[in-house]
Order: sequence, then C-alpha cells, then structure tokens
Amino acid sequence: MYDRGLALAILTQLYQAAETIMQRFKPVKSINDFTDSPEGMEKLDSICMLLIAIGEALKNLDKVTKQSLLPRYPQVDWKKAKGMRDIISHHYFETDAEAIFDVCETKIEPLAHTIRIIIEDIKSGHTS
Repeated sequence: MYDRGLALAILTQLYQAAETIMQRFKPVKSINDFTDSPEGMEKLDSICMLLIAIGEALKNLDKVTKQSLLPRYPQVDWKKAKGMRDIISHHYFETDAEAIFDVCETKIEPLAHTIRIIIEDIKSGHTS
C-alpha cells in the first residue's frame, strides 16, 4: 500500500506539466521553430525544464508507490520518460532539439492521457 494522496499530488503535477508542454509546443511546426530565434530557444529551454521536472516526478512517484503503480500502465515507456531527465540535465549543452521536438510531437500527449487514466483509477479505487 502507498500514500494515495501523495501519489495523486505527484500525478496532478505531472499532468499539469505535460499539459503545459503541449500548450507551449502548439505553435512549433518544425525544429527550426526552436533553433532559429531567441524566442524559439526560450521555448525549447522551458520545455526542457518541464521534461526534467517530469522525469524527476516520475522517479519520486516510483519511490512513493514502491514501483508498483507505473508498471500497470505499459502504454508509456516509463524508463525512457524518467531517463529524459538525466539526459537533459547531465548533457544540457548538447541537448538535441530534434529529439525534444520528437518527444513533444509523439510522446507528451500519450503521457498526459495515461497520467489522466492513472489519476481516475486511483480516485475510483482501481489501484492500491
């Protein structure tokens, strides 16, 4: 058993971070939208910061739930999602805009959707 309230708080933060990334990424149509202007680089930086926060929060969620929750939702590659934090924070100056673009374009919406499902499952008592 784990602290459901704490898990829900972390999951809510995760969901909000994913939603913020999707909102910030909306006007980005190509990698050049990140790399060709100071504003684009600021957007890239802000998204990277949120990706770091997501990775850290996922690691904390694993600790809180004793790694019992996320494996129930295999539709997301949780190991890669947590690893993104390490890659960005330890190799920040070598961050690949193309990789961040791909994550934003293909991974964040499914992540947000799955987190929403987990939140609903916890609230309805389908997990313990």
